[in-house]
Amino acid sequence: MPDARIPGLYRQGIAARIRELESRGWLSAEDARRLGNGHHLLSVAAADTMIENVIATFALPLAIAPNFIVNGVERLVPLVVEEPSIVAALSGAARMARCTGGFTAAAETAMLTGQIHVSAMTDADKAKAALEGAAAHLLDAANAVHPRMLERGGGAREIEIRKLCMDDGSDLLVVHLHVDSCDAMGANLVNTMCEALAPQVAEIAGGRIALRILSNLTDRSLVTAGVRLPLKVLADDPGEAAVIRDGIILADRIAHADPYRAATHNKGIMNGIDPLVIATGNDWRAIEAGAHAFACRDGQYRSLTCWKSAENGDLVGEITVPLKPGVVGGTIAANPATRVCLRMTGISSARELAELMAAVGLAQNFAALRALAGAGIQAGHMRLHARSVAASAGASPDMLDDVVAELLEDGDVKEWKAREIVQARNSVREAGEPGAGKVILLGEHAVVYGRHALAIPIPNAVSAVALADSSEQITIPEWNIRESVAADARNGLAHAVRLIATELGVPDARVSIQLHTRLPRAMGLGSSAAMAVAITRAVARACSVDIADDEVNRIAFECEKLAHGTPSGVDNTLACFAEPMLFRRTDQLLAQPLELEHAPPLVIAYGDQAGQTIEQVAAVRARREQQEAFYESLFDEIDALSVAGSEALLASNYAELGGLMNMCHGLLNALQVSTPQLETMVALARHSGAIGAKLTGAGGGGSIVALCPGKQEAVSRAMHEAGFRTLALQTKTRKKH
Repeated sequence: MPDARIPGLYRQGIAARIRELESRGWLSAEDARRLGNGHHLLSVAAADTMIENVIATFALPLAIAPNFIVNGVERLVPLVVEEPSIVAALSGAARMARCTGGFTAAAETAMLTGQIHVSAMTDADKAKAALEGAAAHLLDAANAVHPRMLERGGGAREIEIRKLCMDDGSDLLVVHLHVDSCDAMGANLVNTMCEALAPQVAEIAGGRIALRILSNLTDRSLVTAGVRLPLKVLADDPGEAAVIRDGIILADRIAHADPYRAATHNKGIMNGIDPLVIATGNDWRAIEAGAHAFACRDGQYRSLTCWKSAENGDLVGEITVPLKPGVVGGTIAANPATRVCLRMTGISSARELAELMAAVGLAQNFAALRALAGAGIQAGHMRLHARSVAASAGASPDMLDDVVAELLEDGDVKEWKAREIVQARNSVREAGEPGAGKVILLGEHAVVYGRHALAIPIPNAVSAVALADSSEQITIPEWNIRESVAADARNGLAHAVRLIATELGVPDARVSIQLHTRLPRAMGLGSSAAMAVAITRAVARACSVDIADDEVNRIAFECEKLAHGTPSGVDNTLACFAEPMLFRRTDQLLAQPLELEHAPPLVIAYGDQAGQTIEQVAAVRARREQQEAFYESLFDEIDALSVAGSEALLASNYAELGGLMNMCHGLLNALQVSTPQLETMVALARHSGAIGAKLTGAGGGGSIVALCPGKQEAVSRAMHEAGFRTLALQTKTRKKH
């Protein structure tokens, strides 16, 4: 199996995680494609064959926990769960266990138990003896029901007779039929056998059949898993690590003595097992019932785990739990997501799956007890709760982390408080000087060589406030940037700020600048130009410099040269004037504003692959030098599309504009600036209802723009489900008089 240690997976976007799993061999190309485009989901039609009265399907998050090693084999654990912190806790616990080889697990036997209850016997003891004498015959009869199971190495293995004394003083016999269902869950198999044997059992016992059905207490399918954790993984300080170890051991002892604590203790174990059971299409209710019944097998409900200290001080944990999952069967085969999840684990037998489930349960128990014995489990839960509260209060994705941090620092994680924070941050943004982002509908790269480009602004995408401040800091909370605007800075934003101050005639100005942006970084949406425009206006305002938009545009163009080498000027022009336009730069700027009657129905989507404009422009230039005539003809074709597109946009002729966008994307592909991720997004947008979709910006990563009249919501939803992000666009339109 490939290595299950995947550092930093949580920092990646969904599409990137899927690619990472594919590149490491955990996902086949086909399964990666299914997950990426949502084709792994259970269809309503398939669901309608599984249960009654289906009206829709219901989704839950599907995640993976990396880092597991079980019996020396690397394992990736698929999890279907809505409760926060479980995935992170499991991943962390598995990572800690790797230093000692991970988890060991063993399933000695794997049998389901069917029960046939017999009542109304004249003599229960004689009936019991008669049934015991007929055990071999009953086993043969049971196996005759499913002869193919016997051929596969499974089948009915043992008959066991139990006598029950009922509360009314009567006797009742229970015939236990122990069945090896191989790699199937086996419920239907065992129930069918019980139904078939019941008449013979009644006749032999001279009684009446009360019940005939399997038991979910699968104590003939016990799995034991273990782990050893050195003190060094519990905490950096040996004294603190010893305290955590002893706290875990004490918590486990309390769960053995106190059923109220044991219920929560074992619920934590099932927090790990259940999501894996669901992801692999097994019956989580049956496994839950069996685990809890087994926990009170001696008459008191107790912990399923045992934690103790080894002779050398290591923390040693063990769990024993009844588990009888399956890896084949009707419901598993019917759900494509289940099949993907099973393939992802690399597991080929029900025994291996049971062993993985036990290891996951032990890992989750350790993570919960470690949190309780250390800083407390509430800290992690509170951060996740704060994220939910911040999102409910209207925090945009670009400010979410900052709002969460402020909520936690304040200590009052309430929605009213989150709304106050969001409102305050929005007010700061609105008070700042604006800069617009941009979306190029048609004309990328050709515009660098004097052809037209059709572009739409993203108004108020960036705001900047400059204040006199000797610390001279520039901050962008949404990008987690805080750096010095020192006079000797020669790159990045600091260099642009010094250039702006010089161009404004205030080279010695000492200001700090706070930027807010709703643009993603390096995604071809004009973030550098928008910031240059906003900073220019903010510094001018702070230093009492009167400046016209044309001069702002000129200074921003100089900043763009720092960022992109040989920019066309379209980004800074859109950033400054924030109007739809047909743009062209030859010896002079020719920008024709377009007054639109209606905002075009666009969806902007982006992934996690950044596009570096300076690199793409340089690469196209190098290829053009090798094939100048060919590239010039491509630029001419793109130019014609841009001009025609401006007319279609003005007329709201979206059918024509969409076709032109599709053609332009093909030409940009010929320029070799598209990527597999961009192609995936374009194809997904068109499949979801867009009539035109193409990359936007320099390419090499970044964003796409899709024209979706009447389908914006459907396209956005498809993008989100595939792990991509979208950006809202508010375009200026002609005012009605």
